[in-house]
Amino acid sequence: MPSEVDICNLSLQRLGAKTITALTDDSTAARECNRAYSHARDSELRSHPWNFARSRASLAADSTTPAFGYAAQYTLPADFLRLLPTRDQQDLQIENGKILTDDGAPLQIVYIKREDDPNKFDQLFVDLLVARIARDLAEKITQSKTKIEISQSLYEEFRKEARRVNSFERPALEPPTDPWIIARL
Repeated sequence: MPSEVDICNLSLQRLGAKTITALTDDSTAARECNRAYSHARDSELRSHPWNFARSRASLAADSTTPAFGYAAQYTLPADFLRLLPTRDQQDLQIENGKILTDDGAPLQIVYIKREDDPNKFDQLFVDLLVARIARDLAEKITQSKTKIEISQSLYEEFRKEARRVNSFERPALEPPTDPWIIARL
């Protein structure tokens, strides 16, 4: 499975640039990869409900309550990137690293976590991340409008394909039944 350096090297190869041995190398390519990698990874993880990055948590209520509007608050997990909807939770608000709600403890959530281990990435997500980093580095590394445009086009193709395949691997979430509909039955 790929490492962070492998992913960056694939991106650099797409741009026709020299590869690196570590993100800490003393080269423009390494510095740019080091700058871009974690931002691109977290941005792509947050942008879609990737199956490999889903996690569940049971949160204990904080000892303090919100100033107004909600009965309880819960601190988000340290690796939290995005809350995923569940059937049970309707009225949640995320503010300042907390979930505000009237739901009682423990609050059970499903979320997208910050997955740091590239070995746990789906292969299509790796391809997407490679394309994203290549797109982000294209101008700085190549100064070529053509390479920038090609990188953007490849990124969009990989994003569509990775999201499409990922969506096939999870069931659709049923929307809650409206009380008006139930009353008619």
